[in-house]
Amino acid sequence: MVRNKILRVATVPESLDCFCKDLLRELVDQEGYEVVAVSSPGPELEVVARREGVRTVAVAMERRMSPMKDLKSLWRLIRVFRREKPAMVHSMTPKAGLLSMMAAWFCRVPVRVHTFTGLVFPTATGLTRRILMTTDWLTCFCATHVIPEGQGVRSDLLSNHITRKPLRVLGHGNVRGIDMAHYDAKLPDVQRRAAEIRRPEVFTYVFVGRLVGDKGINELVRAFVEVNRRCPDTRLILVGPPESNLDPLKPETLAEIDRNPAIEAVGSQADVRPWLAAADAFVFPSYREGFPNVVIEAGAMGLPSIVTDINGSREIIINDENGVIVPSRSVEALTEAMLQFKRNPATVARLGLQARSLIANRFEQGYVRRCLKDFYIEILPNK
Repeated sequence: MVRNKILRVATVPESLDCFCKDLLRELVDQEGYEVVAVSSPGPELEVVARREGVRTVAVAMERRMSPMKDLKSLWRLIRVFRREKPAMVHSMTPKAGLLSMMAAWFCRVPVRVHTFTGLVFPTATGLTRRILMTTDWLTCFCATHVIPEGQGVRSDLLSNHITRKPLRVLGHGNVRGIDMAHYDAKLPDVQRRAAEIRRPEVFTYVFVGRLVGDKGINELVRAFVEVNRRCPDTRLILVGPPESNLDPLKPETLAEIDRNPAIEAVGSQADVRPWLAAADAFVFPSYREGFPNVVIEAGAMGLPSIVTDINGSREIIINDENGVIVPSRSVEALTEAMLQFKRNPATVARLGLQARSLIANRFEQGYVRRCLKDFYIEILPNK
């Protein structure tokens, strides 16, 4: 029997390593597909090859716009697709989507799928916005199937006339899913490490993600300073790497983080679970997202969340059931929500108890992957 061949494409290997962990092996072992992973070269691509048991092909792709390098990448992808003759190319991440959908269209690959895990153009302006919208339009034009990660991304694609093609949100929108057995605050190792971080005498807010402007860190720090002024028995933990080149934080924000003993910036952490387990509430004031997995992870760990009213976050958090939703970029609204959490421990406990079950019912990894596998069966020709 000749198996359908699927090429999964991402711009950088870290995306394949993160979003497709164990999935590619399942597609081979359980579903009988031949799978080839394609991305820029890097050690993570070798990790994917070993862990998933699939062939990999390295094609250098720039994350940022680089016309000459992009043309070279496009030509290399065309050569790969001509050689491999896949039944389907499925891409994710913006540059891989644009280049691989164009290459797959040129090579007449029968099934061409792109997953939008987020959109950049809604928060861009001027010429940059027009260029981003054009590239998204071209990606959709070349694809036969488009998967938006969530109803918010779907709405933005339609309302901005990026495509008229049918858009299919799989399951409740998330494309990664969460391993509920792994994200469990009751695991002994997690509890042991969390006990070292926790300070029972203070109320702890935690953020996990890149420390950049569009994650709302400038507003978060300003809001926390006011919260801490009114309620000194509070602290803020920032888990994640700062970025000095791409959307850096304001100088006054960096200065406040450095001088304020109630703010702890702990950098990147290989395992964020103890930091979530040691906190009382999760705060995620991002300006834009596709479908933020970290909000799902926090909920699985039993944390109530304060999130901004943006794509993805508003689909994970149900107001007054597993957290609260506040307007984006509003320091005042964020401050008030954080104060309400601090002053109402019974509400925080109730929201936290409900958070894990809500996440399990909607985003458990097996369910999310089953939705994708069923979609593949629907759109691929019979083997």
